[in-house]
Amino acid sequence: MTYAVLAWLGLAFGSFINALVWRLHEQSKKSARSKKPSLSILKGRSMCPNCRHPLALIDLIPVLSWLALKGKCRHCHKKISWQYPAVELAGAAVFTLSYAFWPAELQSAGQWLLFIDWLVVSVGLLALLVYDFRWMLLPSRLIYPTAAVAVTGRLAYIVGFETDRWQALLMWLLALGVASGIFWLLFEISKGKWIGFGDVRLGLITGTVLATPPKAFLMIFMASVLGTILVLPALITGRKSMTSRLPYGPFLIVATWLTMLFGDQILERYRGFFIY
Repeated sequence: MTYAVLAWLGLAFGSFINALVWRLHEQSKKSARSKKPSLSILKGRSMCPNCRHPLALIDLIPVLSWLALKGKCRHCHKKISWQYPAVELAGAAVFTLSYAFWPAELQSAGQWLLFIDWLVVSVGLLALLVYDFRWMLLPSRLIYPTAAVAVTGRLAYIVGFETDRWQALLMWLLALGVASGIFWLLFEISKGKWIGFGDVRLGLITGTVLATPPKAFLMIFMASVLGTILVLPALITGRKSMTSRLPYGPFLIVATWLTMLFGDQILERYRGFFIY
C-alpha cells in the first residue's frame, strides 16, 4: 500500500512538474502576458501546449491519458511530447525508490522528517532537471524555493534530532563548500565560460541534502562519470564537439539521487578497498 501511494504521488507530482516548467518558460518568453491567469502557476487551468485549449479531467490522468490519446492532443491532434509520461514515470520512480532504498530505518520522527523533506526537494530537483535539459537553464524561481525547503528540513533535523549539533552543522557547511564552492571557483576562474552560475546555486541544494563532504565529492564524481558516458558517443560520432554547450545540471541531479540512496554503501566499499 505504501508503494502504491508513493507511486501515485510521484505520478501526480510528475504531471505538476510538466505544467510548472512549461508555464515558467512561457512566462519568461512573454513578460508582457505573464500576469494572465491562463499562464498562472496557481490559478491557470491545464492546457494543451500547442493549441492552449483547456484540458478536461479525463485528459489529465498521468501516463494513461497520453497513451489513450496516442500522444496527441484531443482538440488540435498535434503530438504531445514523450516528455510528459517520462517525467510522470520518473516522479513515481524517485518516490518509490527513495522509500525502498532510504539509507536509514524509517522508525524515528527524525528520519521521517528527512524523508519527507527529501521527497519535496526531489520534486524541485526533477523540475530543474527537466528545465535545464530542455532550455539549458536553472532558473532562480525553481532553485531558491527548493533550496529553502532543503535548508528548512536540514535545520529542523539538526536542531530537533542531532546529538552533536555543531558537528552536524560543520559537516553541512563543508558539504556546501564542496557542492557549491568548487563550482563557484570554476565559474570565477573561467569568468563563466566553463560552468554556469546555475550549477553554483544548485550546489546549495545538493550540498544541503547530502550534508557531508564525502557524499558531496562522490556526487560530483558520479556526475562527471555519467556525463562522460552519455556525451562520449556523441563526441566520437561528431554530433557534439568539445566546444558544444551541454547542460550539466541533469547529471548533478541524477548523481545526487544516486548518492543520497546508495552513497553510504559506495563509500563503505571504497574505504574497505583501501583498508583491506
